[in-house]
Amino acid sequence: MNIPDYLEIYYKLYKYYGPQSWWPARSTLEMLLGSILVQRTNWRNVEKALTRLGDHVHDADYFYQIEENELAEKIRPSGFYRIKAARIKAFITWFRKYNYDVSIVQQIPHDKLRSELLSIKGIGDETADVMLVYAFKKQAFIADQYANRIFNRIGLNVPSTYRSLQKVVERDLPNDSLLYQEYHALLVEHAKIHCKVKPICNTCPVQTICEFGLNKLGEFRG
Repeated sequence: MNIPDYLEIYYKLYKYYGPQSWWPARSTLEMLLGSILVQRTNWRNVEKALTRLGDHVHDADYFYQIEENELAEKIRPSGFYRIKAARIKAFITWFRKYNYDVSIVQQIPHDKLRSELLSIKGIGDETADVMLVYAFKKQAFIADQYANRIFNRIGLNVPSTYRSLQKVVERDLPNDSLLYQEYHALLVEHAKIHCKVKPICNTCPVQTICEFGLNKLGEFRG
């Protein structure tokens, strides 16, 4: 089997699942909040927390003014709510330096902006890159657990660290911000539909280039 490159995988996923049009949010601020709330939980719990926040999800200064313990209670459904409240407050304090203006932040060079995001307590590589890609329209491959699972099963020589995998994938991808948005969303969708912890290989759109899938179906057929 020829080893596929990361762009080939993207095209196969895109052809099968179609455009995902992520991130699911009514405003950029809601998207930014969601990227923190989703840490260590599922999206259903995030939606519950966002619903409790109501229209405040469109008002950045609300999160600057609100007491941290009050915010924690509002986002309780997301889990780890006290930790996440502190992280939201830290992020909003940083965002306030730019007048809560996404267009201003988008003018900051990629590496400088990523460094600033990582300096905020509770913002790690994955959350920073989600913000870069979906809020600030930068190019960054989000090398999360789903990407690791899928690429390992396909049979690629996946680097052991987040940044190493990110750099390897980015070498195969064109300079296209929308593609980076779609790729992450497609990998998440694929991990939910086919490449689960217990994968469903017989209808998998990348089965023909997947070492794990080919071996599994070969065993099934005897």
